[in-house]
Amino acid sequence: MIGIVPNTDKPDAMEVAVELARWAAGTGEGAVLAPADASAIGHPEWGRPLEEWTGVRLVVVIGGDGTFLRAATMCAPLDLPLVGVNVGRLGFLTEIEVTDLYRDVSEILAGRHRVEERMMLEAQVERGGRTHARYLALNDVVVSKGPFARMVQIAAYADGVRLDTYRADGLIVSTPTGSTAYALSAGGPVLSPELRVMVVTPICPHSLSTRPIVLGGDRTLRVLVGSPQLETLLTVDGHRAERIQPGDEVVVRRSEVVTRLVRKQGYDFYQLLRRKLSVDDREDGD
Repeated sequence: MIGIVPNTDKPDAMEVAVELARWAAGTGEGAVLAPADASAIGHPEWGRPLEEWTGVRLVVVIGGDGTFLRAATMCAPLDLPLVGVNVGRLGFLTEIEVTDLYRDVSEILAGRHRVEERMMLEAQVERGGRTHARYLALNDVVVSKGPFARMVQIAAYADGVRLDTYRADGLIVSTPTGSTAYALSAGGPVLSPELRVMVVTPICPHSLSTRPIVLGGDRTLRVLVGSPQLETLLTVDGHRAERIQPGDEVVVRRSEVVTRLVRKQGYDFYQLLRRKLSVDDREDGD
């Protein structure tokens, strides 16, 4: 059985999802989608709640990296392996091209692949001494200012020890997977994806000496916002989660859940990095 998670905002992705489901039925594998996705592509009969995705051998995500991040938070707690089909733009997480879809999926189902376990983050919003909300992230957790052009003051503590108090537009806490996303744009380092660490990267800090910090994955990071008069937002994997209220603390730690990312044989992270970021590799002799 194949699970399918399409970007239902893109007609091309929905068309590919329908074709893939029919192909899977023709091979005897069968396909299943979340009920909302199945209805969106016009085939509600293919829908089944996630807790009923028993027998799913592979989840095929059709879209860009944003769709893959959504699928990861859905499927990682169920220990389902994912592979991405790129109908987006950059596509760091979506390895398969549409033109190679059926060949590559056949190869994966035949066992000719490898699986990477990618670290995820768990973020909790502590409010009034209780856990108000809990989120799972594959890329990053971001605390940032609202729409006004004013900085916020953010204090960060690792296992109770103060890292710094930042006056900035916000703070990004990312995984190694997320190091090539928003954190990279904010000046953070690129990390090899198999590492188990967190990167704390300030956004536009008002200090020349403020730099990103890499923390061991066993650390617990507590973030406190010291500008309660300003609107401050919590964003998880690029999706706005909620507004941070005065007195809230955001606690971020490594999750026990991992994303199982399927890679084709011959996959090379550094080759992908050069290609996706348009780094000139002519001197490599490739």
